[in-house]
Amino acid sequence: MFLWRTLRGEWEGIVADPLRRLRRRGLPGLSLAFLAAFGVIFFHAVAQHRTGATVVRLLGGVYADLPLWLALLRTPVSLYVPALDLPVWAGITQLFLAFALAELVLGRTRTLVISYATTLAGTLMVRVMLAIGPGGLGIGLPPQVGQVLDTGPSAAVVGLFTYISVVRRAPIVFTLTGGSMVWESIAVPNLAGREHLIAVGTAIAMALVHERRNRDRRRRRPRHEPMPPVVLGPVPARPVMPPGRPSLLA
Repeated sequence: MFLWRTLRGEWEGIVADPLRRLRRRGLPGLSLAFLAAFGVIFFHAVAQHRTGATVVRLLGGVYADLPLWLALLRTPVSLYVPALDLPVWAGITQLFLAFALAELVLGRTRTLVISYATTLAGTLMVRVMLAIGPGGLGIGLPPQVGQVLDTGPSAAVVGLFTYISVVRRAPIVFTLTGGSMVWESIAVPNLAGREHLIAVGTAIAMALVHERRNRDRRRRRPRHEPMPPVVLGPVPARPVMPPGRPSLLA
């Protein structure tokens, strides 16, 4: 029964409810997902040429040894620059599904905030790991990692799926997305795996803060006192005095 309730709840929160919203909004409800997928396809096509690859690197190529202001300037574009070691079309499919589901469930503004925040958290934490150095507390990184190209929307995809699975109480989706990233980082301890872990942790923290604010808002909501009952019945008529006689009610 617990498994059945879990599956039914996830079907309602992850599949049925978004499909109902998609029927109401139509394709414009997926505009952010189409834009994200088109951006990755565009930058992938441009990077196939030598000049285009240079332009893409200058616009969205993020390295940990770059000045911080330049890395922050390139980070929004880096979401659309596909990683070199990952299949592009499989990544585009995951990207479209993540942004489509988030746009329908969370709205465009929150989708953009979460995707950028999880990507930025990974970019900044890499600098912290480099500052700690190799062997430091088991999380430090050697200096040569600072020259590794750090692009791609994978951290945003993982962050969106994780956030949705927390706010929609979907443990199966969480296991398939955030849990798989944890396993990947253990099996293949590379830079991408660490950034995925950071994205998962950031998304969980943002989701818990959002849920806490919702609970506090509901508690502070004033409760209206019940109105006094309305007595229904005939209204007594005022007596009419004949003309010429003084009225005692006047």
